[in-house]
Amino acid sequence: MFDDDDYPAYTMGRAAEMLGTTPGFLRSLDEAELITPQRSEGGHRRYSRYQLRLAARARELVDQGTALDAACRIIILEDQLQEALRLNQPQNPS
Repeated sequence: MFDDDDYPAYTMGRAAEMLGTTPGFLRSLDEAELITPQRSEGGHRRYSRYQLRLAARARELVDQGTALDAACRIIILEDQLQEALRLNQPQNPS
């Protein structure tokens, strides 16, 4: 399960520490609907490695002066492009 990029392995505090940001920044990404963390039974946010990569990219863009809403839109478009490229890769015959 820890090899799964979508497994919600990280608490908000640990995620913020790993990214060098604040829990408030992570909450703002949730409010902007860039990432929607899963919730533990106690209601605490839990983040996956995939979500942390998106959050790290958002922090990079915001640190460069991009507004948060614009950064989120850029990241969504980048993610959609990567998925389209992955889907359109020629399949290797076995």
